[in-house]
Amino acid sequence: MDNLEEYFKGEKLYGDDFSIEQIIEWYKDEEYAYFNLYGKNEHRNYPYHLLNYEYGFRYLPNKVFNNVLSLGGAYADELEPIRNRISRITVLDAAADKYAEINKDPSISYIKANPTGELPFPDNYFDLVTCFGVLHHIPNVSKVMKEIYRCTMRGGYVIIREPIVSMGDWRKERKGLTKRERGIPLKIFRKIISDSGLEVISEKKCAFSLTNRLQYFIKKPIYNSKIGLLLDRFFCMLFTWNNRYHTTNFFLKLRPTSVSYVLIKR
Repeated sequence: MDNLEEYFKGEKLYGDDFSIEQIIEWYKDEEYAYFNLYGKNEHRNYPYHLLNYEYGFRYLPNKVFNNVLSLGGAYADELEPIRNRISRITVLDAAADKYAEINKDPSISYIKANPTGELPFPDNYFDLVTCFGVLHHIPNVSKVMKEIYRCTMRGGYVIIREPIVSMGDWRKERKGLTKRERGIPLKIFRKIISDSGLEVISEKKCAFSLTNRLQYFIKKPIYNSKIGLLLDRFFCMLFTWNNRYHTTNFFLKLRPTSVSYVLIKR
C-alpha cells in the first residue's frame, strides 16, 4: 500500500487487482466486521425501503419472482417492498451463519460467501439479484459482477446500490466503517458493469453528502421519507457534475456519494 495515488484519484479500484492471497486476507478482515458493527441490532429496522423502491424496485415488471438472490443481504429485509411477489429467497453473505442464527424465517436460505468471489449457483439461475451496499466491501468487484451476470437468467434483473466515493482514507481506522470498505469510482463502476454483459436500465446518483443532516428535522429515517428523498434527489442533481472520488476539501465533498443501478441480462 505504498503508492495509492492512482487509487485515491479514482483511476484504479483498490483491491480489484489483488492476488488470491491478498483477497483471502481481505475476506478474513471483512467476514464478520459489518455484523459486529450493526448486524445484531438492525433486523426489521431497515432504513432504505423508499430509496430502494424509487430507484430500483419500481422498474421491475409486475410479476412473481421465483428465485431471488440477496447478495450480502443479512436478514433480507431489503426485499420487504416486493416480498409478496417473491417465491424463494437465497441470502449469500460472508456472515451467513451469524444471520441464520437470528433470522428463523423458513422461506430464506442462507449460504456463506466464498472468498474467491465465485457464486455457488448454476448458470441462469436467478430471475432477480439485489446487492445493496455490498460490493464496496469486496476486493475483486469485477469478478463478482461477472458471476452475477452468469447466474442471472436471461431477462432477469439486477438491482445495485453502492458508494462511489472513497469513504475516507482506508489506511486509517474510520468510525462506523469496517477496515476494508471503500467506494467504487463511478467511471470504473460503469466499465465493470459494461464488461459484465449487463445492460443498464437506470442509473441514478443518490445519498448527497449532507442529506443525513436532515435527520435533525425529519423524525423517520431519511431514506424512508418522501421529503427526505426529494431533497436528496434535488441536491444530487445540483451537484451531479462533482464526481471527485477522494478529497479532503469540504466544498469538493459536496456531491452524491452513491449510485443506484437497475440492470437486465438480455
